Amino acid sequence: MVPSKLIGMIEDHWEQISTNFIEDVKRDPHLLELGRLPQSELRDRARDILKNLSHWLTESDDNELARRYEDLGRRRCAEGIPLSEVVYGYQDIRRRIIDWVRAQGVAQTTIELYAAEELEHALARFFDHVVFRIVRGYELKLKEGVRPARIPA
Repeated sequence: MVPSKLIGMIEDHWEQISTNFIEDVKRDPHLLELGRLPQSELRDRARDILKNLSHWLTESDDNELARRYEDLGRRRCAEGIPLSEVVYGYQDIRRRIIDWVRAQGVAQTTIELYAAEELEHALARFFDHVVFRIVRGYELKLKEGVRPARIPA
């Protein structure tokens, strides 16, 4: 069972978590191309996950995820963003969520610790699926023979 209290906290504080994520992307030397995306684009991507986390973890279906994230993979390929950076960016969002939850000190009792652990498992499954769909979309775009563009510096 996905802990709704923790998910609600994340959704309520999506701006703080997304700000931490954007700061990471903008200063990480391994994310040069991703970091060139407009801040608004990075914020939109983070908000889509963070503000709608309960939907993504409990209500969404595979077709919705497949469409959304395969399209994103195609778009990132066309933009010339290396696949490794796209994947690393989504891993960073997941880390930011987990770090934020841990920093809140919500795992005081055995039940709360179990809820936090369940959330981490649910996030891992969700982000594994998201990354798979992004990679799939990226590969499909490459198979089309489209040469990726470069984001202007």
